[in-house]
Amino acid sequence: MRALESGRKIIGILVVVAIGQVIGWGTVGLLAVVGREVAADLDMDITAVFAGNSIFYVATGLSAPVLARAFIRFGARRVMISGSIIAAPGFVLLSNSTGPATFFAAWIILGIAGSAKLATATYILLNEIVGRAARRAIGALMLVTGLASSVFWPTTSFLSGVMGWRNTCLVYAGLMVLVCLPLYVFGLPRYVQRKEETGSPQLPGEPKIVRKSTFYLIASATVLCAFVTFGFGATMIELLRAEGLTPAQAVTFGSMLGVIQVSARGLDFLGGGRWDGITTALIATATLVVAILLLMIGDGSHWMIAAFILLYGLGSGALAVARATIPLVFYDNVEFAKMTSRIAMPLNLIAAASPPILVGLLSNFGSNALLGFGALCASAALLMLYWLSRHRPTIRSVVAN
Repeated sequence: MRALESGRKIIGILVVVAIGQVIGWGTVGLLAVVGREVAADLDMDITAVFAGNSIFYVATGLSAPVLARAFIRFGARRVMISGSIIAAPGFVLLSNSTGPATFFAAWIILGIAGSAKLATATYILLNEIVGRAARRAIGALMLVTGLASSVFWPTTSFLSGVMGWRNTCLVYAGLMVLVCLPLYVFGLPRYVQRKEETGSPQLPGEPKIVRKSTFYLIASATVLCAFVTFGFGATMIELLRAEGLTPAQAVTFGSMLGVIQVSARGLDFLGGGRWDGITTALIATATLVVAILLLMIGDGSHWMIAAFILLYGLGSGALAVARATIPLVFYDNVEFAKMTSRIAMPLNLIAAASPPILVGLLSNFGSNALLGFGALCASAALLMLYWLSRHRPTIRSVVAN
């Protein structure tokens, strides 16, 4: 009976976090849809506008080490509550932007808020609640959060068409205060439960990182994959338009990604007990390379574009789970929050560089330059992941300096 109640409680928490994540990621992804309108309104180059995504990730990455202490001291719930509060004025400032200064300032605020309430925060929260079962909990969460683009790209397109991109930003500010904030305040457990667990001895057999150099390899492979997936996600509609699709077709094809990504995460969730995050990342990255190569040789064929969307969606969807669960292969529960925060900094900083670089390549050299660079990054990550797969720690491994 107690196990049944515990299961229901975890499901309730996952529902709360999933809603917050769909709203959080969906709203900050608005530039993928309204980037051209923002550029025209603010008299900015489109590459500079997409740099807003980069500012977001830089602010998120730089905030991660500072927030690591807050996560340990106050718990993920309080930090996520503060993130929702901070995000609202960020969207208000974005709505009232008059030029680059206020535009980029808004994305700094949104980046700080994102560090407090998006991916890293949820992984730490789930680890606080379910410990070693965090892999399956994260996989279950991502079954839903992958719908962010499918829900919010059409939503952003509709709202901006009806009321303009500025009022759309105000609507999103309202979502932070009226939806996300109450969900986190009333729907997440207090940190006192986690404090009671910190005194318990570490369970034997939990994996630890094998050597310090392994951390850098994990971080490098993770951020290279993120460079491709975050960058392609931010520029997907522009990329599809460069391949010959109309704006409406590009939004339609792009919106299919969310459903495909969720399907990939579902497969990983169902097989979560049979393979670890390294195996998921290997298969997903290989799929990503094949997808990019197909689009490069497709010459604008709708069938090839459909194949690219399918394979890219499967690969990027599975990689989102792998990024969060690879550390569980090498780190024990005690170190998970600290190490996840350490990885978050290079992850976000390098992911920040991808949208302007990829948009610049697309604008100046065409889609094949963008695709070729993406294939190169994914291939390098694939080699690193293969090395990691050959050096998994044994159950009773000892940390090596």
